[in-house]
Amino acid sequence: MPTTDTTPCAAAVRALFQQRYGREPDAIASAPGRVNLIGEHTDYNGGEVLPIGIERRTWVAAGVRRDGAGKLRAVSANEPGIGEASLVTPTRGEQWWDYLVGVAAPIASDALGSALARAGLDAAVMSDVPTAAGLSSSAAIEVATALAVATALGRTIEPREVAMIGWRAETGVVGVASGILDQFASALAREGEALHLDCATTETELVPFRDTVLIIDSAVRRSLRDSAFNTRQAECEEALRLLRERWPDLPNLAAATPEQVLEAKLPDPLDRRALHVSRETRRVQQAVALLRAGKPLTGELLLGSHESLRDLYECSRPELDWLVERSMQAPGVRGARLTGAGWGGCMIVVGDEAALANAAPGIGRDYERKFGLTPRVWLSKAAAGARIESV
Repeated sequence: MPTTDTTPCAAAVRALFQQRYGREPDAIASAPGRVNLIGEHTDYNGGEVLPIGIERRTWVAAGVRRDGAGKLRAVSANEPGIGEASLVTPTRGEQWWDYLVGVAAPIASDALGSALARAGLDAAVMSDVPTAAGLSSSAAIEVATALAVATALGRTIEPREVAMIGWRAETGVVGVASGILDQFASALAREGEALHLDCATTETELVPFRDTVLIIDSAVRRSLRDSAFNTRQAECEEALRLLRERWPDLPNLAAATPEQVLEAKLPDPLDRRALHVSRETRRVQQAVALLRAGKPLTGELLLGSHESLRDLYECSRPELDWLVERSMQAPGVRGARLTGAGWGGCMIVVGDEAALANAAPGIGRDYERKFGLTPRVWLSKAAAGARIESV
């Protein structure tokens, strides 16, 4: 459904809303995608993570209907079909608008109460966050929707509440048993800073991150619902159960030290899963200490993370491994690793900004020759989190 401006922004999503529904939206909000600098598969294990918002965003325009029969209608410039689903009894429909329904339903129910059965919501979506690339396009749409819908309904909503509503939609309605990393990153990111999040306590700390990151989308599509993501979570839960037989007070898997994991002699592959989670959480702590001290992230940490994800957690792919190895050959590069859970999607490269810009075209060309896939490659600074664009 074309608009007068197809570049994602507040004006373009407003035009899309007007074209579809014939009126002005009540509110427009946006939220960024994210890359996780380090701390992969630690969030749902009670560990620590270190993401940044990226300079790609999702915009959502929302409007309240007084004769909506308790339904949400949705249109997207990026996805086919006109969505319609119940806000009164939200269910999983295996459609892109599940993300919107899962977020909008509890907010509308709180705001409208019994009147929800007679009211409704309209939404329009535009985004330049690539889907199925591990950049949290789902969290961006959830967070932007939550902020837009709450604002349209006259409700003030704090970033942490936005993040938790998005996470509950992801795990409950969409059906991905993820941790809170993605939604917190999209909601609470800050320009020029990385978000240090303790997923066990939800405590956050912003630490300076002035580097530029080279993001390379491998063009290997994947969905967490269709990958081994839920299997890995089940393996981690079983590893924790066995560790608690020896150490009953362990609050979560990330709290187990590497020494405890090795001492427990867990069966394969549980031992490798647990060892990754334990070591990865401690890599995050080392990374945060470096950034607090004004020092850059090191290749030892980033490459150590990738090797652990490849060998212990088994969520990498040959394409991602090749990109990491090839990137490290470029002058001025300090480190590289997959980001966004793995099984395809993206990797990041950290180093001197000019060196990254110079290296990017060659890496892309070599990758296309090697795998016959055209990667998307771009630079990003740490960008701002969710915000209201228009009321």
